[in-house]
Amino acid sequence: MRDIKIGVVFPQTEIGNDPQIIREFAQVAEGAGSTHLLAYDHVLGAHPDREPRLWGPYTHETAFHEPFVLFGYLAAVTSKMEIVTGVIILPQRQTALVAKQAAEIDILSGGRLRLGVGTGWNYVEYDSLNEDFSNRGAREEEQIEVLRKLWKDPVVDYTGKWHRIDRAGLLPLPDREIPIWLGGFTEPAFRRAAKCADGFIFGNSSDSAIQALESIKKHLESNQRSLADFGIEAMLDYGAGPEVWEQEIKAWQDAGATHLSVRTMNIGLANPVDHIKAIEDFFKVIR
Repeated sequence: MRDIKIGVVFPQTEIGNDPQIIREFAQVAEGAGSTHLLAYDHVLGAHPDREPRLWGPYTHETAFHEPFVLFGYLAAVTSKMEIVTGVIILPQRQTALVAKQAAEIDILSGGRLRLGVGTGWNYVEYDSLNEDFSNRGAREEEQIEVLRKLWKDPVVDYTGKWHRIDRAGLLPLPDREIPIWLGGFTEPAFRRAAKCADGFIFGNSSDSAIQALESIKKHLESNQRSLADFGIEAMLDYGAGPEVWEQEIKAWQDAGATHLSVRTMNIGLANPVDHIKAIEDFFKVIR
């Protein structure tokens, strides 16, 4: 059984815009014992009145702070917590720019970034950013290869199906290879993660996620990789209450998870300060 690290989900959709509250949330979480802070990503929200229908939970009325800018701020107001994108929608972003932004965050935070990436579900967002929604999974795999080259080599000469870098590089370079984790809900995402990622972030309920973990284990074996060298993160819902928290922490430890993040969104908290109080209460209970 592996030790499990317990962090928090940044309550993107309910935290509001007050920078002091955002700072306080992060500092209280760190002070309470959170090992990491995980933030979701969306550049644009789309009006749901369209065809094909958008199946995801967010609309044009849902607020999201941009993770890289947010993490630049949090790097300055925290000192220990890992900061995690959970997940950046990588194929709708320019790969070299993501490499630059991630390297800068890792440098400014003292090596505390974990880059979670995924393919997303909002085709309107892709269209608006002038990227192709239809081939996003295949492009993501090449993007991961390019990110790692840009973080490692001072000069990169790369030709792929979707990328051409002609003897160019980042400066400053990060002091390490930034860990890349994948997130998602589908078999192609599990297969891709086992092939080329450092870990996987589950966003769905524990029963289905633990079942999906078995699929990842099989794909890891096919790639001659061990779960012992692969990270697993799951979500824990604050609204479920202490008895369920205890059960889920135990279930995920038994399943081989390395990280859990507690979510305080969508449970009817009245204001951003209530999210801070909830995090304080959570860590008092589990510690």
